[in-house]
Amino acid sequence: MSYADVNGINLYYEIQGEGRPLILLHGGLGSGEMFAPVLPAFTANRRVVLPDLQGHGRTADVDRPFDIRTMADDIAALIDHLGLEKPDVVGYSLGGGVGLHLAIAHPQKVGKLVSASAGIRRNATHADILAQQGQVTGAAAEFMKETPMYESYQRLAPRPEDFPRLLDKIGAAMAVDYDLTDEVRGLSVPTLIVGSDADIVPAAHFVEIFNLLDGGLRDGGWTGEGRPKGGHALAILPGTTHYSLFMSPLFPAVAMAFLDQEG
Repeated sequence: MSYADVNGINLYYEIQGEGRPLILLHGGLGSGEMFAPVLPAFTANRRVVLPDLQGHGRTADVDRPFDIRTMADDIAALIDHLGLEKPDVVGYSLGGGVGLHLAIAHPQKVGKLVSASAGIRRNATHADILAQQGQVTGAAAEFMKETPMYESYQRLAPRPEDFPRLLDKIGAAMAVDYDLTDEVRGLSVPTLIVGSDADIVPAAHFVEIFNLLDGGLRDGGWTGEGRPKGGHALAILPGTTHYSLFMSPLFPAVAMAFLDQEG
């Protein structure tokens, strides 16, 4: 349990397990501890670094907007701080987006990437979810007091009173339009795209991302010669949702199968 002063933020992180380094990035309104149900599957043969992103868990917020690109720079700086040599990165939801931006902006710092439940276009998100996201403001804090997210924040945050401010900043960030189509098309880090079969974007959107990565465009061939040139892959996890994927045993199973595959 440590803190790193990186990129203008005092970033909390834990390290568990031994082996090749792996950075595990949590979802929005969560923290590294949300992976507790599946963490043993990641730490079985890996040295897992669990950061708490800006304003989440034990990492206090700072005077800057919530921006996934900046959070990716935080993780790049943490990699340097820890002296890690091209760690693999696994991210879920918000963490999946941070992982994508990390691989786009700092490809030389990442071995392989697993990006789970993270869309690359805002308008790919189901309309009812976009409407719900539009209601995320500090005013909603009172209505969230019985939720696990509120309980976790009150227990872990250096300044528990910041919860309404956190909701304001997350709501503002989710209202910003984005489209990473061009950036993803040029992604050089071998990437596994993971989605739930009932996610906040259609499963077809994960296929769209895979297509941008040269995947699913032809038969793979008897020896895999037709697979994506960059070593990319796709997994849709059955029987999961956006809110259960991160604790499904299928998640570490497919992630580690991809990360441990040679070549």
